[in-house]
Amino acid sequence: MDSRSHTPVTAALRLCLHALLTGLLALVAVRAVGEGAPHAGAVVALTLVTAGVYGAGALAGRPGPAGAGVRAGAEARAGAEARATSVRQRASMRPGTRAAALWLAALCALWLGLLVLSPDALWVAFPLYFLQLHLLPTRWGVPAVVVTAAAAITSFVVHRQEIAPGAFIGPLLGAAVAIATVLGYDALFRESERRRELIVELVATRAELAEAERTAGTLAERERLAREIHDTLAQGLSSIQLLLRAAERTLPGDAPAAAHVRAAREAAQANLAEARSFVRALTPPDLEHGSLAAALERLCARTTGPDLTVRFAVSGTPVELPTPYEVALLRTAQSALANTVRHARAGRAEITLSFMDTSVALDVVDDGRGFDPSGAPVAERGDGGFGLPAMRSRAATLGGTLSVESAPGQGTALAVTLPLAGPRRSQERAA
Repeated sequence: MDSRSHTPVTAALRLCLHALLTGLLALVAVRAVGEGAPHAGAVVALTLVTAGVYGAGALAGRPGPAGAGVRAGAEARAGAEARATSVRQRASMRPGTRAAALWLAALCALWLGLLVLSPDALWVAFPLYFLQLHLLPTRWGVPAVVVTAAAAITSFVVHRQEIAPGAFIGPLLGAAVAIATVLGYDALFRESERRRELIVELVATRAELAEAERTAGTLAERERLAREIHDTLAQGLSSIQLLLRAAERTLPGDAPAAAHVRAAREAAQANLAEARSFVRALTPPDLEHGSLAAALERLCARTTGPDLTVRFAVSGTPVELPTPYEVALLRTAQSALANTVRHARAGRAEITLSFMDTSVALDVVDDGRGFDPSGAPVAERGDGGFGLPAMRSRAATLGGTLSVESAPGQGTALAVTLPLAGPRRSQERAA
């Protein structure tokens, strides 16, 4: 028996079982000697043998507590181990099970011998009930208890030569109490195990959620820092470099300030490169190993499944976009596809990235069930969604717009447009 199952309660029950069986065997021997029974010597000898066999099994760890608490725990652990072990490992547990069954059979055979010699041996049936229910499966334990009760009743009738209600009520009531106690304890123990496993799963899930929240917070902070560095330091250094280059052109070659202007321009250029390296290091992981188009194509491939086909297309001549633009467009596409998967029940979706002279646009179209854009916002309907407001706010932060066209049963088309001003693109190229 696994020592881990020896809780204080089950240990106390085990001691009670040992004391009960030992006391009843002593009672049989004492009454046989005290009343001068014809086979008193044989009764005492058989009683000692029975006690010895039981003691050997108890020391070997065969019997458990008077109830199915340990049996339920052992079965629960065996079930969990059986799912993780091989057939050879499961087969290796059979010899122990057979030994316990043989030990129980020997006890029952000795008890039947005592029944033949002494009518007082019928009281030993009560601890045997618990042993049978503990060591045997339920489909065998309950019939064994019934047979044991029938043997006790038969012994009483044969020895007393009379039929009395107590002869039937006592063994049958004891059998019923033993079965109810064991099965009830078994059910309670299994319920406790299920709750313990549920608590373990909840703790693991809470840890995963906390880790996901930390990861999301880290990514959000990385995006914020990248946007701030790009919009402030990088743009400022780029402007300083352009101004110094213009000043360098206007100065004569032998002017004393020309060397200082050149050094200042080179310092600004070096710091601009450092700032952009910081921005690249803080970009989302999907943008670290390729362009925005490649990231969107990977997103479509990941989202495509048995019930949804997602395609990606590029329109126009791709140009290098500022990092905040790439982040905003990628996050918008991720959020839009997430809404499509969760709510649209669509079979097809398409993402198009369009490069135009003065703007860049991202279109996400699906053939799902659609919705009414003029109705209450998703967040106000109580389902906890804030996708569209977040996308609209992100686009507005960069001076862009977000439009949604949809109708019930007619799919959804979402478009986000971000401006590419001429001076900004010129600065990007010059830098």
